[in-house]
Amino acid sequence: MKTFIKYILQKTLGFKTYLYVFALFVIVKIRWDKKEKDFFHFMSLLPDDGIVLDIGANIGVTSYYLAQKFPNSQVFSFEPLSVNMETLQRIKKKFRLNNIREFLIATGNENTTLEMVMPVIHKVPMHGLSHVIHKDITENNTGLKFKVPMVRLDDFQELSNQGKKITGIKMDVENFEYFVLQGAENLIKKNKPIIYCELWENDNRKKCFSFLNKLGFSTFILHNKELVPYTEYYHKKNNFFFIPDSLTD
Repeated sequence: MKTFIKYILQKTLGFKTYLYVFALFVIVKIRWDKKEKDFFHFMSLLPDDGIVLDIGANIGVTSYYLAQKFPNSQVFSFEPLSVNMETLQRIKKKFRLNNIREFLIATGNENTTLEMVMPVIHKVPMHGLSHVIHKDITENNTGLKFKVPMVRLDDFQELSNQGKKITGIKMDVENFEYFVLQGAENLIKKNKPIIYCELWENDNRKKCFSFLNKLGFSTFILHNKELVPYTEYYHKKNNFFFIPDSLTD
């Protein structure tokens, strides 16, 4: 959606109502969006008998689809910005997605408080670009600032007390993925979930590849509707599937 149209809609509807209407619009639109075929393939790889983590759930679109696809599973949705979380909760209520458990926190490699920014571009708050302010993240750092709690997933009691296996992790945290993985190392070792995330071509991507490779995961991309091993010089992709070697042997 063009920035000018977003500006008009936000001014007309108010920001919170705009986010809710936009979430409903994307829920319908995403089914025919070729760019999202990777996410739907990720869902096709998971069983319906565990816990799926939606890290960086934003306004609830991916949580909606995960909850609908896996009615016998629990979806743990992590979103640190309250305005986004309110939209996710409205989506959950509207569609009666009682298998979603939402948490108003960021995930990372420390148990602390940090600052996040929702970039404002041409007077338009860009909720989808919200990210942690960090020395390794140098773009889009001007906008609305928020202080939020952050936890290591390895220390998150709500997960430790669950009897079900974590089967999948979808992660979209705008170049903070490596730190999230660091804080979830033991959880990943124990559960060996299938991990799906978008990684741009930068140091964060290299660190994620190296980290998960050491934990026994191989990197794949979706090519012609099939997962194929990722080759750096051949594949120009940003969406990656990390599959435990135990499932590929």
